[in-house]
Amino acid sequence: MMGGKSWDEWIEEYSESHQHPINQLTHKIGIPMIAVSLLLIPVSFFVAGFWRIALGLFVVGWIFQFIGHYFEGKPPEFLKDYRFLFVGLRWWFKKTFGGK
Repeated sequence: MMGGKSWDEWIEEYSESHQHPINQLTHKIGIPMIAVSLLLIPVSFFVAGFWRIALGLFVVGWIFQFIGHYFEGKPPEFLKDYRFLFVGLRWWFKKTFGGK
């Protein structure tokens, strides 16, 4: 599925399009918002109205992503390869907990 590249290679390529400090900041906020929203979807089936919170986190998280790319001056990587949708969270974990 990942085209023969290692996770480190994917993250390195992703990082090249995320150099601007504003883009990095918006991604550090937006990526976990999107991830949490996806985790909350199952809860939404059992708690009335909870889907609004999940949807709000999802939409605002993506808005943060696109604001960051405006400052970066480059389109999101997933527009050229959908697999970058799976790389963003790994990049976030590496930036937040594991190095540069």
